[in-house]
Amino acid sequence: MTVTRKKLIEVALPLDAINAASAREKSIRHGHPSTLHLWWARRPLAAARAVIFAQMVDDPSACPEEFPTEADQEKERQRLFRLIGELVKWENTTNEAVLERARKEIRRSWRRTCADNRDHPRADELFDPDKLPAFHDPFAGGGSLPLEAQRLGMEAHASDLNPVAVLINKAMIEIPPKFAGRPPVNPESRPGGSSGKESLIERDWMGAEGLAEDVRYYGQWMRDEAEKRIGHLYPKVEVTSEMVRERPDLKQYEGRKLTIIAWLWARTVKSPNPAFADVDVPLASTFMLSTKKGKEAYVEPVIEGRTYRFTVKVGIPQDLDGAKRGTKLSRGANFRCLVTGVVMNDTYIKAESMAGRMSERLMAIVAEGDRERVYIAPIVEHEQIADKAVPTWRPEQPMNRDSRDLVSGRGYGFFTWADLFTPRQLVALSTFAELVTEVIERAKNDVVVDGFPEDPRPLCDGGIGGAAYAQAVGLYLAFGVSRSADFWSNLCIWANQPKNELVTHLFGRQAIPMAWDYAEANPFSNSGGNFEKNLSFVAKCIDKLNGSFSGFSKQLDATANRVSDGKIVSTDPPYYDNIGYGDLSDYFYIWLRLSMRSTLPDVLATLAVPKIEELVVTPYRHSNKKEAEGFFLDGMVQAMHQLAKQAHPGFPVTIYYAFKQSEKKGDLGRVSTGWEIFLDAIIRAGFAITGTWPVRTERQGRMVGNATNALASSVVLVCRKRIKDAPLATRREFVAALGDEIPGALAHLQGGNVAPVDLAQASIGPGMAVFSRYAKVLDAQGQEVTVGEALAMINQTLDEVLAEQEGEFDADTRWALAWFEQEGFAEGEYGVAETLSKAKNTSIDGIVEGGILASRGGKVRLLRPKELTGDWDPTSDARITVWEAVHYLVHALESGGELAAAGLIHQLGGLAETARELAYRLYTICERKNRAEEARSYNGLVQSWPEIARLARERAPVEQLRFLEGQTPN
Repeated sequence: MTVTRKKLIEVALPLDAINAASAREKSIRHGHPSTLHLWWARRPLAAARAVIFAQMVDDPSACPEEFPTEADQEKERQRLFRLIGELVKWENTTNEAVLERARKEIRRSWRRTCADNRDHPRADELFDPDKLPAFHDPFAGGGSLPLEAQRLGMEAHASDLNPVAVLINKAMIEIPPKFAGRPPVNPESRPGGSSGKESLIERDWMGAEGLAEDVRYYGQWMRDEAEKRIGHLYPKVEVTSEMVRERPDLKQYEGRKLTIIAWLWARTVKSPNPAFADVDVPLASTFMLSTKKGKEAYVEPVIEGRTYRFTVKVGIPQDLDGAKRGTKLSRGANFRCLVTGVVMNDTYIKAESMAGRMSERLMAIVAEGDRERVYIAPIVEHEQIADKAVPTWRPEQPMNRDSRDLVSGRGYGFFTWADLFTPRQLVALSTFAELVTEVIERAKNDVVVDGFPEDPRPLCDGGIGGAAYAQAVGLYLAFGVSRSADFWSNLCIWANQPKNELVTHLFGRQAIPMAWDYAEANPFSNSGGNFEKNLSFVAKCIDKLNGSFSGFSKQLDATANRVSDGKIVSTDPPYYDNIGYGDLSDYFYIWLRLSMRSTLPDVLATLAVPKIEELVVTPYRHSNKKEAEGFFLDGMVQAMHQLAKQAHPGFPVTIYYAFKQSEKKGDLGRVSTGWEIFLDAIIRAGFAITGTWPVRTERQGRMVGNATNALASSVVLVCRKRIKDAPLATRREFVAALGDEIPGALAHLQGGNVAPVDLAQASIGPGMAVFSRYAKVLDAQGQEVTVGEALAMINQTLDEVLAEQEGEFDADTRWALAWFEQEGFAEGEYGVAETLSKAKNTSIDGIVEGGILASRGGKVRLLRPKELTGDWDPTSDARITVWEAVHYLVHALESGGELAAAGLIHQLGGLAETARELAYRLYTICERKNRAEEARSYNGLVQSWPEIARLARERAPVEQLRFLEGQTPN
């Protein structure tokens, strides 16, 4: 049997420091692993590093031989918190001094564990004090978790079903250690090279810096070679004297040839007016090109009989609102015909596009000026040059028309992946992809054989010789091509905001949205979106990869996982139905496969990303949503069972939960939540839950709707394998154990400076630790207590500890009370609110439906009493809450006086007295928080209560009078 000690993550965490570092990290670009290649909802490095560290380090309370008193334990805990505070800072991501301090603490705890288990039957295999266990993430995705485990001193293993994720992890954790500390091989970096960099080869090349240098060199060769081959398709624009006569603002550029940043196109359809049926009219969502103050520019359409042309003007248009709208009338595909004014609705435009009659027309050209953008009217020759582009290869794989995440599902004539690119973009992408293969051969020839082991194996077989190195360089260059595809699509738009005049990348959110007017970027410009810029992000990321410890990345279905055996496990499973990883990543896979399929044939074997086994809720792959949910949960239980069976017995497993908190009607109409369902799946897999921590890990203000903003916070579940002979418990025993253990656990949490809004969620951990350590908890009738019922009991115990009077409140009210204490009636982040709703076993959707909360644009706020409707009938409210009872009473008192409030009390019955208790509690909070206005409202209700109750008694039936007075009815 394994002897275990409680880890720090099972007792306390410095959440404020972790959350602050995670939030700051989202604004960092240069060198961040997220810039290597796009992946959806990647864990911040700060959160990953802190969680894994705390997962491996003993809590001081588990070491009484070193820290005998609670004071000693708390002092040591605070020391570890300070170390975590340093560890999570972005500046310390590659700070070896700080990282080594963390590794030292990990090794210290590991030696304790090995000493405790020296007599374990598998001691030689599992408890070698001279070698840390390896790490595994079976849902590796963007690779933050295995990368941070590697930084903390472990051999890292990453696996994922998705080949794009496998390649990302290979590039981050597998390749850098193979070639760490090696100088570059390119000829310019050698002594006597043509660049004159004689000293480059003699300098110390730390980590993967030499690899990054080669990526830059060969990437530049690729860029220059591509320009030789296809540069004629990307001409410059000459500013002529004729242009200057029409646009005096161009005078300084007269006679100069300017590099083009982008060509701006509008999609067109045939005019719906029968008399103009041969005219292609533009679908332009805006005519504004720049809104920068003093540098405004716009497209002005000029109608000439049956046709029209575009010209470009500078300054503020007379009809500014009209210029901002373009020809678009409203949201969706609703436009007006530029020539005739006839309305073109969604049905008409879909029919035209699906019939292949949607085309495009050049609206404007954006060129590089002297530290400014120069906007120029369309030039016929440029349209003709674009028409001459003939791709030799097209990604004709059909897009999934059932996916909600793809533009194809919107029915605008997009059928294959090739439809998302202009012919010129296809030529550019395929040219760069083919050049990757040529670069690999050039790099092989440039490799100094003596500097590498004599290993003929290719990269895909684990090679570490010169040939494998050249292929590794090729993979990073392929990422440069794939990153460029994010900017080279006919769905990328031109940003005309005051601070951003550039081509935006396609994946501004976790979907591919439709774009009516789009920007075609120039791969050879000096502005954002060009190949050189995209590759620079890749190289800067490589510079930051340490490579001190080994790593391995492989393609694997998590339900068939065997890699976790004897390893530390931390993982971030797919987000239920929030992100269609497989459908979306096909966009990049087609270009990665074109670039690298001969080099990595196993990973890139299929024509598209595997999807059948993908553990997400996608109804189109099943008969219906219920079947899709069943597939997800069954698969997740199976995957979690593999972890419970295989993970290293000396450590807990950490699992990130970030599903949308949605409600479902179950048997007998009982409402359950996704949080409850996932907890149940974890327990059914054989885990006991020993901690739950809300970690704010996602960027706020992203281009997503309210529902997806729920992902702004994650809950980290801390799990251990439940013992085989776990006992049964009665409901009474469970409640008694909660009462014994939650108070002490709360003290630790509060000592860790857990914010009030996070305290409830963090407190679920100790409660679920009690519940899940039993094989079953049985009620008085011998029925098994469900997870939902256990959550309710945990919340009730927590309520009693925090505030005795809150014990009778419903879940929505408990949520609202905790939120009010944190935010009052001000707006707060949806993701934070969602995390709190999980802790309270409710959901934001349900609370909104209940009528006490507004949710919009990624923000939520409690409704003030004056915003509540005046016709509320508590006797017919299917989701009545104490919270709304209090605030309708406040509203009634302030708008209609004591008589109106008495009428409402008459309807509330026994709920009225509970509402009065809440009014007291709210007044106390407002007084403490200096919220004078709200305090007056609750104080007024409390002070008026005797008179309101008297008036209510005069109209109440006898049985209700007894109830109002606190008596039990006969």
